[in-house]
Amino acid sequence: MGHWFSQNIVEPGKLPLLLALASFVLTFLATRTVTRLIRAGKGPFRNVSSGGLHIHHVVPGVVLVVVGGFGAVAAGRQGGWAAGVFAVLFGAGAGLVLDEFALILHLDDVYWSEQGRKSVEVVVLTAALVMLTLGGFSPLGVNELTTEERQNRVSLVVSLALNFLFVLVALFKGKFRLAVIGTLLPFVAIVAALRLARPGSLWARRVYARRPRARARAGLRAYHHDRRWSRVARRFQDLIGGFQERVPGRGPDHR
Repeated sequence: MGHWFSQNIVEPGKLPLLLALASFVLTFLATRTVTRLIRAGKGPFRNVSSGGLHIHHVVPGVVLVVVGGFGAVAAGRQGGWAAGVFAVLFGAGAGLVLDEFALILHLDDVYWSEQGRKSVEVVVLTAALVMLTLGGFSPLGVNELTTEERQNRVSLVVSLALNFLFVLVALFKGKFRLAVIGTLLPFVAIVAALRLARPGSLWARRVYARRPRARARAGLRAYHHDRRWSRVARRFQDLIGGFQERVPGRGPDHR
């Protein structure tokens, strides 16, 4: 395990990325836990305000992202422990910022509303993409590889490139969630790319423009799919984001 970690994480220079990902995920989970406690009126945590102005946690998040980002650039590839510290700061800041992505998008405090679910989706997407980058066996930056290892890495890089094409097709077909899952599970991306596009997607507008039967089948399939899986997706978001909690007498601003 130690040899694998050194060869695939340390030597290619992915340790800061691993630290940033861990900090990102832990910060997001900790933030959601704290906000849920604040909303329920439990624990010692309270909203932060100054002069009657509520300070959203996106504000310190932006500060951490700026400090971590510029610090990482200044440290460079030979930053040593400093690169790890700045990576942790950047990951923590990104977790705070993306936890309130919906607020930035709508310019309104929609944290606990239906629009606030976009924050959870963006966080899951970001974590999945970083995990893909972290888990990909890059043939660059690794020393002392055997011939067999080089061949395996080339094959894997080619497989990742093909999977990326399937992910792009899935995105064009309007299958956002399956495309995200497909970045980690290639079979999902292949299935999503081969099946009919969702109505209203770029693929449907271009390819199905003169194919009424295909449009009708796509619409019917999308209806049945949404009816079957939308409840599961919402429960997953509720589990992570805490949207299932309804506190009587408290509006969406109580966090």
